[in-house]
Amino acid sequence: MIWRLGAFVVAAVVALPLLGIGSSLFTDQLDLWRHLAETQLPDILANTIILLLGVGVGTVVLGTGTAWLVTMCRFPGVGILQWALLLPLVMPTYIIGYAYADLMAFAGPLQSGLRGATGWTRTDYWFPDLGSAAGVAFLFTLVLYPYVYLAARAAFLTQSQALLEASRILGNGPWRTFLRIGLPLARPAIAAGAALALLETLADFGTVQYYGVHTFTTAIYRTWYGMGNREGAAQISFVLIAIAIGLILLERHSRGRARFAIASNLRHRSEPAALPPGRALAALLACALPVLLGFVLPTLHLAQLAVRSGSVVADHRFLGDAVNSLILASLAALIIVGLALFLSYAGRVVRRRALSRTIEFASLGYAIPGAVIAVGVLLPLAVADDGIDFVSRGLFGVPTGLLLSGTAFALLLAYTVRFLAVGMANVAPGLAAIDPAMDASARVLGARPFQVLRYIHLPMLRTPALTAGIVAFVEVLKELPATLLIRPFNFDTLAIGVFRFASDERLAQAAVGAIVIVLVSLVPVILLSRAVAAGSPAGGPTTSSPPGP
Repeated sequence: MIWRLGAFVVAAVVALPLLGIGSSLFTDQLDLWRHLAETQLPDILANTIILLLGVGVGTVVLGTGTAWLVTMCRFPGVGILQWALLLPLVMPTYIIGYAYADLMAFAGPLQSGLRGATGWTRTDYWFPDLGSAAGVAFLFTLVLYPYVYLAARAAFLTQSQALLEASRILGNGPWRTFLRIGLPLARPAIAAGAALALLETLADFGTVQYYGVHTFTTAIYRTWYGMGNREGAAQISFVLIAIAIGLILLERHSRGRARFAIASNLRHRSEPAALPPGRALAALLACALPVLLGFVLPTLHLAQLAVRSGSVVADHRFLGDAVNSLILASLAALIIVGLALFLSYAGRVVRRRALSRTIEFASLGYAIPGAVIAVGVLLPLAVADDGIDFVSRGLFGVPTGLLLSGTAFALLLAYTVRFLAVGMANVAPGLAAIDPAMDASARVLGARPFQVLRYIHLPMLRTPALTAGIVAFVEVLKELPATLLIRPFNFDTLAIGVFRFASDERLAQAAVGAIVIVLVSLVPVILLSRAVAAGSPAGGPTTSSPPGP
């Protein structure tokens, strides 16, 4: 009973953002929508469409192509590129946006070097401008393609080389084999990775705000802070929720009823095909370029800026931001892992469809942008604060103030709702891999469910739980929109500090916090790359995928 009740309570808490946003539907916001329709709405819709199309096409082409090359082909550097292609995943979108803004500015190193080498003036050459929806989509593609790469490579590792060789025997060349065999079999995984990339695109705030590209997230922020209209911001959030749900449904519809399975005797994989020198060089360049543009170049530039402004490391504001980030990320990671363990084990103990659906619902927070969750969390907490204050004044004559919505509690709740799926994506598969016979044996010996979890499952779940905790820690460390909207007064984090410096055009100072975030984020990426590389023909591939809805 306790497991079922607890799971329903957790799902109810996770549902707070949706309930808070739903309450805004009962307020009259016609003037706001009329104002948006006359001023920003056409621009917002156009930019959103361009971003989704650009990122969707870019991540699918880049992620799928590189995954196929490093999995099915052998060329110089392929061993390094297999994990290096995941490195851009550690680069938050807003950080790469700040880095490229300085790199490609007129007075930046690229244009200055070009003019110095050629003697040209500004009117003598053309240089790409990233200050548009298409330019921002390009930046998003550079850091979000690893979602597709990770899912596609995991799918390609499970494909049988015997099928691919049979296709070639029937007269299909490498390109036609990829299009007719490899790509269709990997389509569900590719669609799932692309859906995650698109959800991240919808959730972004820092990059689009910095480049002046109007989207729904910027409209939510301006409506909330510029107009002081929380209910209006909540109604705008509904549009983002509708788009996010539409993307999830589209991804599921793309799979349809198709199911792909490979017979066990066909799972053997032979050695990857060795490419001739010309094609090997082309494959090397195609796989190295995304790593260079998405990680190496911006990281080196940020490191150079950070070295030039090394004195800011000792600045009390930077140290305070770092301490706040570490405390929040650590607490949120512990809460997320704990809830993930509880929900996963509840689903194992109570095998009911209703409970399974409840647990799935509790994991949908990752599909909701951080700005939407921020709006949804604060609205019910503000109502709760008003109720607590009213009761306290009536009974004791003492005002309580903002006990919930004005403290770090609201931040931790938003992080838990947003990233609970991260914990579930790592803990649930690990728990499912434990033989149920072990549970039955322990129960026969008189052990209660909690004792089974504590003494049998937890020791076996150390690696999945640690992975979930690390990934959740880094996700919270990078989170910007929810933190920006919910944070208490005079309480900043590393992400907020980076955003604050960058908004003031102080990129050299922003680079210090950005480098810290990038370095810490390397840990889960290394874990992910090792998990994918652990797939072997002998024992069947072990795959790991990024958290998703």
